[in-house]
Amino acid sequence: MISKDKITEIFCIADDFCKELEKEFAKKVLPDSDNAPKRHRKRMMSDAEVITILICFHFNSYRNFKHYYLYCVRTVWKDLFPKTFSYNRFIEVMPRCFVAMTMFLKLAVFGKCTGISFVDSTCIPVIHNKRFYSMKVFKDIATKGKSTMGWYIGFKLHLLCNEKGEIINFNLTKANVDDRNENIMNALIDKAFGKLYADKGYISQTLFGRLWDKGVHIVTGLRSNMKQKLMPLYDKIMLRKRSVIESVNDMLKNVAQIVHTRHRSLHNFIMNILAAMGAYCFFSTKPHVNFDYEIPPSDGQLVIWR
Repeated sequence: MISKDKITEIFCIADDFCKELEKEFAKKVLPDSDNAPKRHRKRMMSDAEVITILICFHFNSYRNFKHYYLYCVRTVWKDLFPKTFSYNRFIEVMPRCFVAMTMFLKLAVFGKCTGISFVDSTCIPVIHNKRFYSMKVFKDIATKGKSTMGWYIGFKLHLLCNEKGEIINFNLTKANVDDRNENIMNALIDKAFGKLYADKGYISQTLFGRLWDKGVHIVTGLRSNMKQKLMPLYDKIMLRKRSVIESVNDMLKNVAQIVHTRHRSLHNFIMNILAAMGAYCFFSTKPHVNFDYEIPPSDGQLVIWR
Protein backbone atom coordinates (compact mmCIF):
# COMPACT_ATOMS: atom_id res chain seq x y z
CA MET A 1 0.00 0.00 0.00
CA ILE A 2 1.42 3.36 -0.99
CA SER A 3 1.99 5.80 1.86
CA LYS A 4 0.23 9.14 2.06
CA ASP A 5 3.59 10.92 2.05
CA LYS A 6 4.34 9.38 -1.33
CA ILE A 7 0.91 10.44 -2.64
CA THR A 8 1.58 14.01 -1.46
CA GLU A 9 4.98 13.99 -3.16
CA ILE A 10 3.52 12.85 -6.49
CA PHE A 11 0.70 15.40 -6.27
CA CYS A 12 3.06 18.31 -5.50
CA ILE A 13 5.28 17.50 -8.49
CA ALA A 14 2.26 17.06 -10.79
CA ASP A 15 0.54 20.22 -9.49
CA ASP A 16 3.62 22.40 -9.99
CA PHE A 17 4.04 21.08 -13.52
CA CYS A 18 0.35 21.54 -14.45
CA LYS A 19 0.40 25.15 -13.22
CA GLU A 20 3.43 25.94 -15.37
CA LEU A 21 1.82 24.14 -18.30
CA GLU A 22 -1.35 26.22 -17.99
CA LYS A 23 0.73 29.41 -18.03
CA GLU A 24 2.48 28.34 -21.23
CA PHE A 25 -0.83 27.40 -22.87
CA ALA A 26 -2.32 30.76 -21.87
CA LYS A 27 0.43 32.54 -23.81
CA LYS A 28 -0.52 30.67 -27.00
CA VAL A 29 -4.28 31.29 -26.82
CA LEU A 30 -5.65 33.57 -29.55
CA PRO A 31 -7.57 36.64 -28.36
CA ASP A 32 -11.37 36.58 -28.50
CA SER A 33 -12.97 38.17 -31.54
CA ASP A 34 -15.63 39.93 -29.47
CA ASN A 35 -15.63 41.66 -26.10
CA ALA A 36 -18.25 39.41 -24.56
CA PRO A 37 -17.19 37.88 -21.24
CA LYS A 38 -16.24 34.22 -21.31
CA ARG A 39 -16.85 31.66 -18.61
CA HIS A 40 -13.81 29.72 -17.52
CA ARG A 41 -15.30 27.43 -14.92
CA LYS A 42 -12.81 25.13 -13.26
CA ARG A 43 -13.52 21.47 -12.70
CA MET A 44 -14.08 20.14 -9.21
CA MET A 45 -10.89 18.07 -9.59
CA SER A 46 -7.73 19.44 -11.13
CA ASP A 47 -5.57 17.70 -13.72
CA ALA A 48 -2.91 17.13 -11.05
CA GLU A 49 -5.40 15.24 -8.86
CA VAL A 50 -6.51 13.05 -11.78
CA ILE A 51 -2.89 12.30 -12.72
CA THR A 52 -2.02 11.47 -9.11
CA ILE A 53 -4.96 9.07 -8.73
CA LEU A 54 -4.09 7.31 -11.99
CA ILE A 55 -0.43 6.91 -11.04
CA CYS A 56 -1.14 5.73 -7.49
CA PHE A 57 -3.42 2.98 -8.80
CA HIS A 58 -0.34 1.13 -10.05
CA PHE A 59 1.27 1.15 -6.59
CA ASN A 60 -1.54 -0.79 -4.91
CA SER A 61 -2.71 -4.38 -4.99
CA TYR A 62 -6.05 -3.44 -6.58
CA ARG A 63 -6.71 -5.18 -9.90
CA ASN A 64 -9.93 -3.33 -10.66
CA PHE A 65 -9.87 0.43 -11.09
CA LYS A 66 -13.52 0.89 -10.14
CA HIS A 67 -13.02 -0.90 -6.82
CA TYR A 68 -9.85 1.13 -6.23
CA TYR A 69 -11.57 4.45 -6.93
CA LEU A 70 -14.71 3.78 -4.88
CA TYR A 71 -13.21 2.03 -1.85
CA CYS A 72 -9.74 3.55 -1.68
CA VAL A 73 -9.70 7.04 -3.22
CA ARG A 74 -13.17 8.10 -2.04
CA THR A 75 -12.98 6.34 1.33
CA VAL A 76 -9.47 5.71 2.65
CA TRP A 77 -7.95 8.78 0.98
CA LYS A 78 -10.91 11.08 1.55
CA ASP A 79 -8.73 13.50 3.52
CA LEU A 80 -6.30 13.76 0.57
CA PHE A 81 -9.01 14.12 -2.09
CA PRO A 82 -11.96 15.83 -0.34
CA LYS A 83 -13.74 16.70 -3.60
CA THR A 84 -14.00 13.85 -6.05
CA PHE A 85 -16.07 13.03 -9.12
CA SER A 86 -18.41 10.11 -9.30
CA TYR A 87 -16.80 7.07 -10.90
CA ASN A 88 -18.60 7.57 -14.24
CA ARG A 89 -17.63 11.24 -14.36
CA PHE A 90 -14.01 10.42 -13.55
CA ILE A 91 -13.85 7.97 -16.46
CA GLU A 92 -15.23 10.69 -18.76
CA VAL A 93 -12.72 13.30 -17.58
CA MET A 94 -9.69 10.99 -17.55
CA PRO A 95 -8.90 11.11 -21.33
CA ARG A 96 -8.89 14.94 -21.20
CA CYS A 97 -5.69 14.76 -19.18
CA PHE A 98 -3.85 12.94 -21.98
CA VAL A 99 -1.76 15.95 -23.07
CA ALA A 100 -0.93 16.95 -19.51
CA MET A 101 -0.01 13.37 -18.57
CA THR A 102 2.21 12.86 -21.63
CA MET A 103 4.08 16.12 -21.15
CA PHE A 104 4.37 15.48 -17.42
CA LEU A 105 6.09 12.17 -18.10
CA LYS A 106 8.45 13.40 -20.78
CA LEU A 107 9.41 16.75 -19.21
CA ALA A 108 9.23 16.15 -15.46
CA VAL A 109 9.44 12.42 -14.70
CA PHE A 110 11.45 10.55 -17.34
CA GLY A 111 15.22 10.28 -17.00
CA LYS A 112 17.94 11.79 -19.18
CA CYS A 113 20.30 10.11 -21.59
CA THR A 114 23.76 9.55 -20.09
CA GLY A 115 25.50 8.16 -23.18
CA ILE A 116 24.64 4.54 -22.29
CA SER A 117 21.18 3.44 -23.42
CA PHE A 118 19.26 0.20 -23.84
CA VAL A 119 16.40 -0.32 -26.27
CA ASP A 120 13.84 -3.10 -26.43
CA SER A 121 10.18 -3.75 -27.19
CA THR A 122 7.59 -5.72 -25.26
CA CYS A 123 4.22 -7.10 -26.26
CA ILE A 124 0.98 -5.59 -24.91
CA PRO A 125 -1.79 -8.16 -25.52
CA VAL A 126 -5.34 -6.83 -25.14
CA ILE A 127 -7.43 -9.96 -25.78
CA HIS A 128 -7.06 -13.72 -25.78
CA ASN A 129 -6.20 -15.22 -29.17
CA LYS A 130 -9.35 -17.34 -29.22
CA ARG A 131 -11.57 -14.24 -28.85
CA PHE A 132 -9.94 -12.33 -31.70
CA TYR A 133 -12.97 -12.47 -34.02
CA SER A 134 -15.36 -11.22 -31.30
CA MET A 135 -13.19 -8.23 -30.37
CA LYS A 136 -15.10 -4.92 -30.18
CA VAL A 137 -13.05 -2.31 -28.28
CA PHE A 138 -9.91 -2.67 -30.41
CA LYS A 139 -11.53 -3.81 -33.63
CA ASP A 140 -9.54 -2.70 -36.72
CA ILE A 141 -6.89 -1.22 -34.37
CA ALA A 142 -5.14 -4.11 -32.61
CA THR A 143 -3.16 -6.46 -34.84
CA LYS A 144 -1.60 -9.90 -34.56
CA GLY A 145 2.09 -10.07 -33.76
CA LYS A 146 4.66 -12.58 -32.62
CA SER A 147 7.02 -12.37 -29.67
CA THR A 148 9.43 -14.85 -28.10
CA MET A 149 6.46 -16.26 -26.16
CA GLY A 150 4.36 -16.88 -29.28
CA TRP A 151 1.54 -15.16 -31.14
CA TYR A 152 -0.56 -12.47 -29.47
CA ILE A 153 -3.11 -9.77 -30.40
CA GLY A 154 -2.57 -6.20 -29.32
CA PHE A 155 0.19 -3.64 -29.45
CA LYS A 156 3.92 -3.26 -28.95
CA LEU A 157 5.62 -0.89 -26.50
CA HIS A 158 9.09 0.31 -27.49
CA LEU A 159 11.21 1.55 -24.59
CA LEU A 160 14.53 3.35 -24.25
CA CYS A 161 16.22 3.48 -20.84
CA ASN A 162 19.62 4.39 -19.41
CA GLU A 163 21.95 2.35 -17.19
CA LYS A 164 20.14 3.67 -14.08
CA GLY A 165 16.91 1.96 -15.14
CA GLU A 166 15.20 5.30 -15.89
CA ILE A 167 12.88 5.44 -18.87
CA ILE A 168 14.10 7.99 -21.43
CA ASN A 169 11.51 7.64 -24.18
CA PHE A 170 8.77 5.31 -25.41
CA ASN A 171 6.63 4.59 -28.46
CA LEU A 172 3.41 2.59 -28.78
CA THR A 173 2.76 0.82 -32.08
CA LYS A 174 0.70 -2.02 -33.51
CA ALA A 175 1.93 -5.53 -32.85
CA ASN A 176 3.09 -6.18 -36.43
CA VAL A 177 5.48 -3.20 -36.63
CA ASP A 178 9.16 -4.05 -37.03
CA ASP A 179 11.49 -2.93 -34.23
CA ARG A 180 13.86 -1.48 -36.85
CA ASN A 181 11.20 0.77 -38.37
CA GLU A 182 12.77 4.10 -39.31
CA ASN A 183 10.02 6.28 -37.83
CA ILE A 184 10.00 4.34 -34.56
CA MET A 185 13.76 4.55 -34.08
CA ASN A 186 13.87 8.25 -35.01
CA ALA A 187 11.26 8.98 -32.35
CA LEU A 188 13.04 6.90 -29.69
CA ILE A 189 16.53 8.35 -30.15
CA ASP A 190 15.33 11.93 -30.45
CA LYS A 191 17.44 13.01 -27.45
CA ALA A 192 19.82 10.04 -27.25
CA PHE A 193 23.55 9.96 -27.89
CA GLY A 194 26.52 7.68 -27.33
CA LYS A 195 26.19 3.88 -27.18
CA LEU A 196 22.85 2.13 -27.72
CA TYR A 197 22.69 -1.57 -26.77
CA ALA A 198 20.03 -3.79 -28.33
CA ASP A 199 19.24 -7.45 -28.95
CA LYS A 200 19.66 -9.37 -32.20
CA GLY A 201 16.31 -8.18 -33.52
CA TYR A 202 17.86 -4.78 -34.25
CA ILE A 203 20.61 -6.09 -36.54
CA SER A 204 20.58 -4.01 -39.73
CA GLN A 205 23.35 -2.31 -41.71
CA THR A 206 20.90 0.38 -42.84
CA LEU A 207 19.82 1.09 -39.26
CA PHE A 208 23.43 1.19 -38.07
CA GLY A 209 24.41 3.76 -40.70
CA ARG A 210 21.32 5.88 -40.09
CA LEU A 211 21.90 6.02 -36.34
CA TRP A 212 25.63 6.62 -36.75
CA ASP A 213 24.89 9.76 -38.76
CA LYS A 214 22.82 11.01 -35.80
CA GLY A 215 25.55 10.42 -33.26
CA VAL A 216 24.29 7.09 -31.90
CA HIS A 217 26.38 3.92 -32.05
CA ILE A 218 24.10 0.88 -31.85
CA VAL A 219 25.70 -2.32 -30.57
CA THR A 220 24.02 -5.70 -31.01
CA GLY A 221 24.96 -9.33 -30.64
CA LEU A 222 25.58 -11.68 -33.56
CA ARG A 223 23.29 -14.41 -34.83
CA SER A 224 24.56 -17.97 -35.00
CA ASN A 225 24.75 -17.89 -38.81
CA MET A 226 26.80 -14.66 -38.95
CA LYS A 227 30.56 -14.32 -39.18
CA GLN A 228 32.33 -13.57 -35.93
CA LYS A 229 33.61 -10.01 -35.51
CA LEU A 230 35.93 -8.36 -33.04
CA MET A 231 34.15 -6.37 -30.35
CA PRO A 232 35.62 -4.21 -27.59
CA LEU A 233 35.47 -5.85 -24.18
CA TYR A 234 33.48 -2.88 -22.84
CA ASP A 235 30.71 -3.39 -25.42
CA LYS A 236 30.66 -7.14 -24.84
CA ILE A 237 30.17 -6.65 -21.10
CA MET A 238 27.50 -3.99 -21.59
CA LEU A 239 25.53 -6.29 -23.90
CA ARG A 240 25.26 -8.68 -20.97
CA LYS A 241 23.75 -5.86 -18.94
CA ARG A 242 20.72 -5.68 -21.25
CA SER A 243 18.86 -7.40 -18.44
CA VAL A 244 18.26 -3.87 -17.13
CA ILE A 245 15.62 -3.08 -19.73
CA GLU A 246 14.24 -6.61 -19.52
CA SER A 247 13.70 -6.01 -15.81
CA VAL A 248 12.02 -2.67 -16.56
CA ASN A 249 9.54 -4.46 -18.83
CA ASP A 250 8.98 -7.09 -16.16
CA MET A 251 8.20 -4.47 -13.50
CA LEU A 252 5.81 -2.66 -15.81
CA LYS A 253 3.89 -5.88 -16.42
CA ASN A 254 3.98 -7.63 -13.06
CA VAL A 255 4.10 -4.69 -10.64
CA ALA A 256 2.51 -1.75 -12.48
CA GLN A 257 -0.17 -3.86 -14.23
CA ILE A 258 0.43 -2.38 -17.65
CA VAL A 259 -1.14 -5.46 -19.29
CA HIS A 260 -4.70 -6.63 -18.72
CA THR A 261 -7.76 -7.47 -20.86
CA ARG A 262 -10.43 -5.41 -19.09
CA HIS A 263 -10.19 -2.27 -21.25
CA ARG A 264 -13.48 -0.70 -22.31
CA SER A 265 -12.16 2.12 -24.53
CA LEU A 266 -9.02 2.98 -26.48
CA HIS A 267 -8.52 6.26 -24.60
CA ASN A 268 -8.49 4.61 -21.20
CA PHE A 269 -6.14 1.90 -22.51
CA ILE A 270 -3.61 4.59 -23.44
CA MET A 271 -4.06 6.42 -20.13
CA ASN A 272 -3.43 3.15 -18.29
CA ILE A 273 -0.11 2.70 -20.10
CA LEU A 274 0.97 6.28 -19.38
CA ALA A 275 0.00 5.99 -15.72
CA ALA A 276 1.89 2.68 -15.36
CA MET A 277 5.08 4.24 -16.74
CA GLY A 278 4.58 7.24 -14.46
CA ALA A 279 4.22 4.95 -11.44
CA TYR A 280 7.39 3.08 -12.40
CA CYS A 281 9.33 6.35 -12.43
CA PHE A 282 8.33 6.91 -8.78
CA PHE A 283 9.28 3.40 -7.62
CA SER A 284 11.90 3.51 -4.88
CA THR A 285 13.97 0.69 -6.42
CA LYS A 286 14.81 0.28 -10.10
CA PRO A 287 17.08 -2.18 -11.94
CA HIS A 288 20.43 -0.58 -12.73
CA VAL A 289 24.04 -1.33 -13.63
CA ASN A 290 26.52 -1.25 -10.74
CA PHE A 291 30.10 -0.38 -11.59
CA ASP A 292 33.17 1.18 -9.98
CA TYR A 293 36.09 2.97 -11.59
CA GLU A 294 39.75 2.43 -10.76
CA ILE A 295 42.43 4.40 -12.63
CA PRO A 296 45.91 2.81 -12.43
CA PRO A 297 48.83 5.18 -13.12
CA SER A 298 49.76 3.68 -16.52
CA ASP A 299 47.00 1.39 -17.73
CA GLY A 300 44.37 4.11 -18.21
CA GLN A 301 40.79 3.58 -17.06
CA LEU A 302 39.84 0.14 -15.81
CA VAL A 303 36.21 -0.72 -15.25
CA ILE A 304 35.44 -3.35 -12.62
CA TRP A 305 31.95 -4.81 -12.93
CA ARG A 306 30.07 -6.68 -10.25
